Amino acid sequence: MAASILIADDDAVQRRLVENMVQKCGYETMVVDSGDAAIALLTAPDGPTFDAMVLDLVMPGLDGLGVLAKLRDAGLSIPVVVQTAHGGIDNVVSAMRAGAQDFVVKPVGMERLQVSLRNALNTSALRGELQRIKHSREGRLTFADIITRSEAMSAVMRTAQKAAASTIPVLIEGESGVGKEMFARAIHGSGERKSKPFVAVNCGAIPDNLVESILFGHEKGAFTGATERHVGKFVEASGGTLFLDEVSELPLTAQVKLLRALQEGAIEAVGGRKPVKVDVRIISATNRKLLDRVKGGQFREDLFYRLHVLPVTIPPLRMRREDIPHLLRHFLARFSAEQSRHITGISGEAMAYLSQLDWPGNIRQLENTVYRAVVMSESDQLGLSDFPQAANMPSPPISSAPSEPLVVEPVSNAIVPAMVSGIEIPIAPLAAAGMLSMLTNTGDVRPLEELESEIIRFAISHYRGQMSEVARRLKIGRSTLYRKIDEAADADPAGGGTERS
Repeated sequence: MAASILIADDDAVQRRLVENMVQKCGYETMVVDSGDAAIALLTAPDGPTFDAMVLDLVMPGLDGLGVLAKLRDAGLSIPVVVQTAHGGIDNVVSAMRAGAQDFVVKPVGMERLQVSLRNALNTSALRGELQRIKHSREGRLTFADIITRSEAMSAVMRTAQKAAASTIPVLIEGESGVGKEMFARAIHGSGERKSKPFVAVNCGAIPDNLVESILFGHEKGAFTGATERHVGKFVEASGGTLFLDEVSELPLTAQVKLLRALQEGAIEAVGGRKPVKVDVRIISATNRKLLDRVKGGQFREDLFYRLHVLPVTIPPLRMRREDIPHLLRHFLARFSAEQSRHITGISGEAMAYLSQLDWPGNIRQLENTVYRAVVMSESDQLGLSDFPQAANMPSPPISSAPSEPLVVEPVSNAIVPAMVSGIEIPIAPLAAAGMLSMLTNTGDVRPLEELESEIIRFAISHYRGQMSEVARRLKIGRSTLYRKIDEAADADPAGGGTERS
């Protein structure tokens, strides 16, 4: 998914020119004709999300400086590139002091605008990464720090945000590397306990004979080697949140004591003589199907129902590929800064390929892959050769597609840059070279139905038979898509059909 740019300019001709240039750079665009319309769009509760903004400085009503002031008052940190026909130093200083990322003079060239937007987006990505790391260390991570644009994640985010407003026990399920601990920290950082401790315990990394001691504490002399008193993780997290990662790995003996602690709100240290009251919110996580562990006798059923009050399942990265370009941009900005490397982007070929991989290790694997590429790269752009590990990863299977190959060339004057920054690439590879003919052999314009059918067939092949993605990209409903496929099949019985998936 390409970065989305908001363009605000009261001049209709300038709006079209800038929009055309921004689209040729590989970005998605939305245009408004006033500062008031820009602010309304940016502050709308359910409005679209933008990665950057191109803002005209001189407009009737709310001008560019007024827009920058309102963005600052609203706490919005969207990077802004200001443009104006008046390039005086006073305007530059005023715009920069008001929070603009860069300044261009009309008429701006495409290369200058592309550089300004790329720099603004890279700076924003680095700032976001640094803020995310800081919030994580301070226990102030929120859902705004989670990088996602995926529809598959929207319902998960809504559920988790509701959970943050209460102390309900949450069980986060998902494959290894999808970001379960980050979700747990966001739930904690968005609730009333955000100023209290967040204590994480990896239950799978604790030896069986030390689980009770680490969770509930022990008294001095309780066992051989207990030379001093230890309060345990429950007491450390009192008033805050205790995150039990890989809770499915707890031994059965510790599960009994954990259940008792949850039921009574009190724990008893190893060697202790009386229980100690604790006020702890429990968030647990597992990369296994906990119910299967219950059925196999490896996890207590009564404890399962104590923890499984509000389940939250995070989809794997292969189910939300549109997040991959955004994650790559943030990881690239972070590691480039950490390693003091001046790497400005990722080639279109590499981005398209990486976006199609399954990533069995999910976000953690993607992060480490970018880390290696940044360290080993010898140029200022990451190409496909910088990701040798990716060649051994599985890619999604190709579903049923049209029986004959179909290639389409971008129509009219559309320009696709050969090398652009990572945030500018769509989620699937760019179309191969070819021609979408508009005329018949006799020189007449082809019927609309034929063109529509050919475009649908290409989209099905391009998105590997993922019909939900095809419908979304064509901006039609799935039922409409299937109806058009059926109509095309009726019109051309030899053309074959497509399985519904």
